[in-house]
Amino acid sequence: MSNTLLNTRDIQFQLYEVLDSAALTQRARFAEHSQETFNAAIDTAAQIATDLFAPHNAKLDSQEPEFDGKKVSIIPEVKIAFDALAQAGFIAGRQDYELDGMQLPEVIMAVCMGYFTSANPSTSGYSFLTSAAANLINIFASETLKAQFLAPMLQGRFSGTMALTEPHAGSSLADIRTSAKRTEQGHYLIKGDKIFISGGDHEMTENIVHLVLAKIEGAPPGVKGISLFLVPKFTLDDAGKPPQRNDIALTGLIHKLGYRGTTSTALSFGENGACEGYLIGEEHQGLRYMFQMMNEARVGVAMGAMVIGYRGYLYSLEYARDRVQGRHATDSPTSPPIPIVQHADVRRMLLAQKSYVEGGFSLCLLGASLLDDINTLDDAGQVEKTQILLDLLTPVIKSWCSEFGPKANDLAIQILGGSGYTREYPVEQFWRDNRLNPIHEGTNGIQALDLLGRKVWQHRSLGLQLLGQRINLDIQRAQALDDSRCSEWAKDLGKALLSVQKITLQLGGDLAQSGVDKTLANAACYMNIVGKVVVAWLWLQQALAAEAGLAKLGTSATKNNDDSHFYQGKLQATQYFFKWELSSIHQNLTLLTERDDTCFAMQNEWF
Repeated sequence: MSNTLLNTRDIQFQLYEVLDSAALTQRARFAEHSQETFNAAIDTAAQIATDLFAPHNAKLDSQEPEFDGKKVSIIPEVKIAFDALAQAGFIAGRQDYELDGMQLPEVIMAVCMGYFTSANPSTSGYSFLTSAAANLINIFASETLKAQFLAPMLQGRFSGTMALTEPHAGSSLADIRTSAKRTEQGHYLIKGDKIFISGGDHEMTENIVHLVLAKIEGAPPGVKGISLFLVPKFTLDDAGKPPQRNDIALTGLIHKLGYRGTTSTALSFGENGACEGYLIGEEHQGLRYMFQMMNEARVGVAMGAMVIGYRGYLYSLEYARDRVQGRHATDSPTSPPIPIVQHADVRRMLLAQKSYVEGGFSLCLLGASLLDDINTLDDAGQVEKTQILLDLLTPVIKSWCSEFGPKANDLAIQILGGSGYTREYPVEQFWRDNRLNPIHEGTNGIQALDLLGRKVWQHRSLGLQLLGQRINLDIQRAQALDDSRCSEWAKDLGKALLSVQKITLQLGGDLAQSGVDKTLANAACYMNIVGKVVVAWLWLQQALAAEAGLAKLGTSATKNNDDSHFYQGKLQATQYFFKWELSSIHQNLTLLTERDDTCFAMQNEWF
């Protein structure tokens, strides 16, 4: 069987027929680009991913990094692939030409990086973290730090990490204990322990740049006292070379269910009292700066979850077309067995996967396109509104995609049956790799708390209003078409949107009357509702684009036309999502409307 990474036709459809990403070339930042250069970057990424990332994905899973007490060893194919990605310019792909970047739009970079993650999540993790860390340094660090570290990171000579989590605190960053002590030389002495630091140690690059959250002595308690530091594995000399090992010790590698090739590390900073760190920005503003990287990482995690799910879907689809087994109930027992794709329940599982991965892919591209608007629109008021909308959608993007990407992989295993549960087929690894995504960069439960506890109320709920306005515009477009299915979907989406608005008003009152803890106990229900409404909206957008595509084909298109099949598949997947997925929000609406306290009232002793 072939091992297709992503559907090229769907990428072209989503970029240019749904989003009209080609129009970005009319903006000053992208004026030197064209649709052809966008596609050339995507094709290059796809080729490198196919040639250098995909071939060692299974090998890296079975031969994960090892630590002998002195250094970490990783199979050589990882560095070869990482260097090829860096040399092709993808770590710096979004950066200015002056930084030797390609000034590619975020939406194009999302697709490029998606190819690498689809091919090999573990190896691509090193470049993803490095790119995000470099972006933060470029925005917030001093000119001195940028001069020392930015270029080597963008070139792939130095790699990067984000060091937030501590063993005792987990996701509760308010409780971190890592400390920073000022010195007369201008740097700080960092002391503390971090855990689950992806890419935290290896020998692939000349240096590793850790972005570390710590509290300066005398800092205010909680998150208001957190500062951000650049802490390199090797300190630099006057020539910018890294000859001196900083006081950072790898205390162990963590062995994971999946994503095994990206080292997950426990690190000790300042065990001997000599770990140099350099303040980024102002004191006590570290969490604000880190959210730049964290939010970028959350959208990146979402895309990773979707493309791993996507690869599993494409593999199980090809398997279902090739695998011959069983017959229809009405067939003669002596008739030949049929491909399992002809069984309705297999088509159900394939349709579910298609609706998840193509809908989630659209959701990730929406997030990237909003970031392009923030970075390049001239109207300051529009930029502010777009930022508010992206702030609202970021926890939805991360949570929905990282929930339904693994669900798609689970269905892929089911379609392969017993073979899917064996290591001889790749779908079990896809699921194991993807299972991390609902956990890292803020668990999905934390994303739900963020959405209902903060994001939906910011700016007097302007984000939700802006989202509603965009959804209603597409509802009106659908209702104006002479197409009964699109009109019906638009009607259902309108009802669902109204339900979101009504339950949000109720929850606002509940926060005031019943208290924050009790109201937020069912935040996951609210996230489920908002997520499915947003993805249903994006499926309606795809349906409208598919109808436009069919109209362009006209009556001359034959039933065997590939484009016709593609567009009809989009419409059928839209129908599936509205009838099977959007309709499921009513249970969550009932739980919220009735203020169900089943989970909140449960006592520890009753388990």
